[in-house]
Amino acid sequence: MKLKTLAFTLILFMLCTVGAFSQQPYLGTKAPKGAKVYLDGSAKSLHKNWKYWEGPRYSAEMPIKWPEVTDPVDGGKVISSNDPAAAGGKYGAADIVTKDEFRDFEAHVEFFIKNEGGNSGVYLQNRYEIQILDGDYGTHGMAAVINEHLPASEEYNGIGKWNAYDIQFRAARFVDGKLTEKARVTLFFNGVKIHDDVEIQQVWGGPNSGIDGGNDGGKGITDTPGGLKLQAEGHDVFYRNVWIKKI
Repeated sequence: MKLKTLAFTLILFMLCTVGAFSQQPYLGTKAPKGAKVYLDGSAKSLHKNWKYWEGPRYSAEMPIKWPEVTDPVDGGKVISSNDPAAAGGKYGAADIVTKDEFRDFEAHVEFFIKNEGGNSGVYLQNRYEIQILDGDYGTHGMAAVINEHLPASEEYNGIGKWNAYDIQFRAARFVDGKLTEKARVTLFFNGVKIHDDVEIQQVWGGPNSGIDGGNDGGKGITDTPGGLKLQAEGHDVFYRNVWIKKI
């Protein structure tokens, strides 16, 4: 009995230990070799690596007005997407995009929603949106490949807590200027795979949304690289630890 009890105790300890170490391995993830940190939470990194996306609805003015604020959890520096030009949910008015552009890449993005209904988004290649939206779970809700793919499970930590997307993106393929393969993405949300190499059909949201949004209703994808874009919708959605690795 003693040996059985000891064995059970050891197994239980191992399971609990694994659980403890796997609760938040996705936060604070360091950029791997070959990756570049684009946003460490400071205004310095923001102005060095990002610019406004000057789409049809662009109405902000440089320098970028996304404020540096104090992390409500850890007390460090973070950047808020609450740009005054985007008040009222005016997406495309003050979205920011990396100065560098990409085709295939891996990326890590940490975000925090302060209030109920907080809304933003991560755009791959300034085309395809991974939604950030508190209180909504569906093809237009949190962690969806917007309007196309529902997350396999609900992994959102909720308002007032940090979350992380780990993204593996494969750009669309072209031969002699013609589209032969559509873009694909694998997405881990808070350490759990919720999209597994899914195909992305088009750009949604029209010309104010991103590259090719106004091209054949968003279906006219071109062989143009694009940056990683973060959306301003007039909400207190904070960002930190954004890094990207070209593949």
